[in-house]
Amino acid sequence: MSFASPEWFLLVPALLFVGWFWKSLRLWSPLRLLLLLLAAFALADPKINRQEDALDLWVLLDRSDSTEDLVDKGLPEWQRLLERSKPSRKDRVVYHDYAAEIVEQGKDGATFTGSRKLTRTGLALSHVAALAEENRPSRVLLFTDGFSTEPLYEAAAQLQDRGIPLDFRLVRDETLDDFRLGRLELPDRVQAGEPFLLAATIRGSRDGTVTLTLRRGGQELARSEVELVNGVGRAEFTDRIPRTGSFQYEAEVSLSAAGPEMQDAHPGNNRASRWIEITGGPRVLLVTGYNADPVAQVLGSQDFTVDTVTDPSTLHPGSLSGARAVILNNVPAHEIPRDFLDALDFHVREQGNGLLMAGGKKSFGSGGYFQSSIDPLLPVSMELKSEHRKLAVALAIVMDRSGSMSVNVTPNLSKMDLANSGAADAIGLLGPMDQVCVFAVDSQPERVIPLTPVRDKQKEMQNRVRRIQSMGGGIFVYEGLKAAWDELKKAEVGTRHVILFTDANDTEEPGDYKRLLQTMTKEGCTVSVIGLGTKADVDAALIEDIAKRGEGRVFFSDQPMDIPKIFAQETVTIARSAFLDAPVGAQPTGRWAEVSPKLLDWLPQVDGYNLSYAREDATTSLVGVDEYVAPLVAHARRGLGRTAAVSFPLGGEFSDSVRAWPGYGDFVQTTTRWLMGLDLPPGIGLRHRLDGSRLTVDLLYDPEEWSAKLAASPPKLRLLESGPGSSPYDVPWKRIAPGHFSVTRDLDEGSVVRGAIQVGAHALPFGPVTVGSSIEWAFEPERLTELRAVAAQTGGRELTNLADAWLRPPYRHDVSLRLWLATTILVLLLAEALLTRTGWKLPIPALPRFERREKPVKVRKAKTATAPLPVPEKKEEAPKPQIAESARSSRYQRAKDRK
Repeated sequence: MSFASPEWFLLVPALLFVGWFWKSLRLWSPLRLLLLLLAAFALADPKINRQEDALDLWVLLDRSDSTEDLVDKGLPEWQRLLERSKPSRKDRVVYHDYAAEIVEQGKDGATFTGSRKLTRTGLALSHVAALAEENRPSRVLLFTDGFSTEPLYEAAAQLQDRGIPLDFRLVRDETLDDFRLGRLELPDRVQAGEPFLLAATIRGSRDGTVTLTLRRGGQELARSEVELVNGVGRAEFTDRIPRTGSFQYEAEVSLSAAGPEMQDAHPGNNRASRWIEITGGPRVLLVTGYNADPVAQVLGSQDFTVDTVTDPSTLHPGSLSGARAVILNNVPAHEIPRDFLDALDFHVREQGNGLLMAGGKKSFGSGGYFQSSIDPLLPVSMELKSEHRKLAVALAIVMDRSGSMSVNVTPNLSKMDLANSGAADAIGLLGPMDQVCVFAVDSQPERVIPLTPVRDKQKEMQNRVRRIQSMGGGIFVYEGLKAAWDELKKAEVGTRHVILFTDANDTEEPGDYKRLLQTMTKEGCTVSVIGLGTKADVDAALIEDIAKRGEGRVFFSDQPMDIPKIFAQETVTIARSAFLDAPVGAQPTGRWAEVSPKLLDWLPQVDGYNLSYAREDATTSLVGVDEYVAPLVAHARRGLGRTAAVSFPLGGEFSDSVRAWPGYGDFVQTTTRWLMGLDLPPGIGLRHRLDGSRLTVDLLYDPEEWSAKLAASPPKLRLLESGPGSSPYDVPWKRIAPGHFSVTRDLDEGSVVRGAIQVGAHALPFGPVTVGSSIEWAFEPERLTELRAVAAQTGGRELTNLADAWLRPPYRHDVSLRLWLATTILVLLLAEALLTRTGWKLPIPALPRFERREKPVKVRKAKTATAPLPVPEKKEEAPKPQIAESARSSRYQRAKDRK
């Protein structure tokens, strides 16, 4: 027996000492003394140690892609063996399926329904450690191929703390025909222009020669033959990237150089990809529509590191790495990849960087940025008021209603529903003076709305469009374009435009579309195409050619939820183009001091500008002196970042007055410095690494410099994973030592993650980081070694005989006696209260009483004989008079009456 709190025994002598002085407490009575001793005993928390004679066996079944079939084949036999060898009825076995998630077998149906793209063995072991009962011994039996996609050290520590051994049984496909790219090694971050080493490790089930191809950003860099010796081959490359940013490398193994006798059973594990970040000084990413952009010349002369991009199609989210400011200088939205535009919001709000949009005919609303993902970032609104419209527009919308449009993208919405919504939104953006017609096309066009002035009929037209239904077949594109042109020929307006919506995999019967488009463009009619799909689809080339010959724009999207947004952007570009090409005077507002304390001698006029309206939270530094009084220079804060809008062109046409302005260079460089925000103080930094599918981020700082600051404003980690509709989320930190915060996060296969550590007004950005594809098939031997080490660490084994699975671990546990003691104390308290109330005494036998014996007095002999003294006789006492009971009662009554 042991005591958790033996100090409570000191209470006994203290209370006995109190009871010695305060006799009224009666602490020396037998019952109260017993209660006192039991209470002290219970407070000391006595425990007895006992051996448990039952076992919980947790069976974990690897249901990932690499082991699914093998587990299904062996499971019935394994279950029979485990049941047959179970020692007693007290023993229990619990089966769990796991891959990317873990679930008790049968809870999600007859088969495992979770994602099979990962093998999260660490998650499964942590799950068991959390569910296992503390007062019963447990073991884990793991059926797996041994290749986890995440590290196991955290789960191993949890099992070891709980005293749960891990046994495992390897389930392996003994195929001899598998070649895989085991690992692609390269540094996470290097300086611009610094050479670095890339190493690829190839593993195979037999020796031979394989072909290794290395790509960067989709472009092939090297191709070499690799010889496998003892099943392993290695190839090394060097590279150097002169500009900053993040770049993706991909390596691929093929058997093109191998003989016909060599086969590959799992081609899915032949690729691996990694990102590298090229760092440098503060960088400005200038995306421009001008070949010799004067903005680049000004910033370059001011020692800015400027990365100029004249081909926007090459942009991707990794291009933002290291960029403190992004400038979009007269580039239309449809030329910039959608994932890059979507990444700008996180880049500004969470990573604390800047964004500037400069004016021109391909910028703001005229460039199709209305309702784009960066529209809310800008300090100006691009929605053009109806009273400011100058020219009427005739718009024809040609809708694909082929059979593929009936497919649901959500439980309640089909592709057709989203296309209808996009067309309805387009009609809603037109003004009263505009005209519109709508055709639904499959094998022939159906005129849903003839060419009609909008006026006050918008709602009626929108309701009619929303009722279009998919009818089957494919879209005869020539018939749709011809029907639209036949209607638009009737319109006597300045702008005539066709929006063709079609499936990039199902665009049929183009007919003589080239001659038709030539006729349309000669008459001033343009054609833009919205393709549902990607540029890799079957009919993508036809769609691009239609847009090119129609002198319009082409949009591809494989996300149907984006269709309404694309319709809105294209409609605003055509119907609400708001570039005013007449000179207008400029008037400063005196608010430039919020950007720079240095006064600026503003230019007197601009040659043209994009009409927009300042948002409520924006600050306007320069406005136009005309009927609109519109903002020419505006800026605002967005999260930790900053944005600015310069509504007039900074280059190209309509920029002569601006470029002749003496303060042009000062204005550009001051605005750019403001956008780049505050420099991060020294003494703090971050480190991130990817281990399998687990991302670890460490924040390192100087405790003397930063402890007080972090106590006032704790650091926040914000992550954004790639995917449609994804949003940033917080990840809680773990402080593991002074000057060191750390956090781990398990990622999904193929996900690309960007993040930022936010400390007050500062941000430390990182990423993108990618898990890569086919990580489930990597089969890294280090993982199998780690599994064996974890099993040995917890006292487990590699089982070949399942009858040994029921070996009980040396499990003894303490059982507390407090409950039994509390029950006894309660019973005794009730008994003591009953005795006190009734006055009844316990029938405790009295001790025997003995009469005291008188000592005989010895008489001394006198020297002379004397006569004995006479003994006085005892007089009998007279008996006390007895008072009669009646006399006593009468005296009591008389005394009561006198009162």
